[in-house]
Amino acid sequence: MRRYDWTSLSAEARETALARPAEIADDALLARVRDILADVKARGDAALADYTRRFDTDAEITLRVPDEALEAAWNGLDASDQAVIERARRNVKTFHAAQMPEDIEVETEPGVVCRREVRAIDTAGLYIPGGTAPLVSTLIMLATPAKVAGVRRRIVVTPPSKDGTIDRFILACAYRCNVTDVFAVGGAQAIAALAYGTETIPRCDKIFGPGNAYVAAAKSLVAQAAGGPAIDMPAGPSEAMVVCDEGANPAFIASDLLSQAEHDTVAQVVCVSCCPDVAVAVQNAVTEQLQTLSRKDIAATALSHARMIVTDDRADIVDIINRYAPEHLIVQMERPETLVPAIRNAGSIFLGPWTPESVGDYASGTNHTLPTNGAARAYSGITIESFLKFVSVQRLSKAGLKRLGPTVERLAEMEGLDAHKNAVTLRLEAMS
Repeated sequence: MRRYDWTSLSAEARETALARPAEIADDALLARVRDILADVKARGDAALADYTRRFDTDAEITLRVPDEALEAAWNGLDASDQAVIERARRNVKTFHAAQMPEDIEVETEPGVVCRREVRAIDTAGLYIPGGTAPLVSTLIMLATPAKVAGVRRRIVVTPPSKDGTIDRFILACAYRCNVTDVFAVGGAQAIAALAYGTETIPRCDKIFGPGNAYVAAAKSLVAQAAGGPAIDMPAGPSEAMVVCDEGANPAFIASDLLSQAEHDTVAQVVCVSCCPDVAVAVQNAVTEQLQTLSRKDIAATALSHARMIVTDDRADIVDIINRYAPEHLIVQMERPETLVPAIRNAGSIFLGPWTPESVGDYASGTNHTLPTNGAARAYSGITIESFLKFVSVQRLSKAGLKRLGPTVERLAEMEGLDAHKNAVTLRLEAMS
């Protein structure tokens, strides 16, 4: 982890210290993704099969996973594993169900009634990373609130393994979360299928889910197209920031940093320490724990992007957090709650020594699909409202239009829009 003394850094050096890995914005990657999107749009299932053979498997390509396979996977799990999935699903459901908004109705002035009514989107595409780390937890985090919100069609795409199969835990979880369709396809080509539709995979209204740089780029590009799908947020390689003081446990901090570093070679972890001695102890703990990880090669590469920032100024700590806008923020400080009101930019916050980042990733109930790469400045993580839209309704009585009409007429005159004015004027004249 590269170390920085924040107080001695210039403004330019501070920007460098908080910079994300350059691979995320690679122009060559964007060009490759554009080619994949165009190919899938033009050739549909045939293109999906070609890319799946190239990137994932040499086995026979079958895009749609039969419903019977989902049920068999669930029934094949040990009761203890079923209970683990069910507990996580229940906590996520409980937290997100509590977020469900109600319709509202307001009489803004006599005779002018305005309503806002809640509607679920029709079709949600849920991208579930697979490969070396099949993310069962992401399926829970996306499918559960989609179901609670009332989304009618909940479509899962996830890449097959080398033998052409989908991880049995993902299939079992898909069954328990009551998704409507599962397709064995991943990467940018899966995003293209959800965006444009193919002979087999239906077009979706909104696409959800994290992924690697290719998936993140594909989501961004399809959302920019005229008539393209909405997306949940920019959600690319994972990241975490840990803020700690002299009372923090270095082993705990190291474990939180490594839990994100093991996700992806372009993941980034940052530690902000009030105490130089703790900073040294954390770096030593990271080195020690790294050797025990099955994904240590991935984590080690990610650590080349890691930062250790030392400052004892509380205002600087808050400034660093809000500048970086971390996906995950772990606060390992005395009285961590006191820092929260000053934090404007963070995807999800974890307070105190007994709140590892992993609980939010898996089972506390909050959602782990979160904005990355600084997007927490403007985006929230997944909530129940991510699967909803709001329709406004208004109704005026004759008396209401008589009162409000002249205001509308004059505003239309200001804008030079005669037809807008006439729509009111004709009605007002009909009243006389």
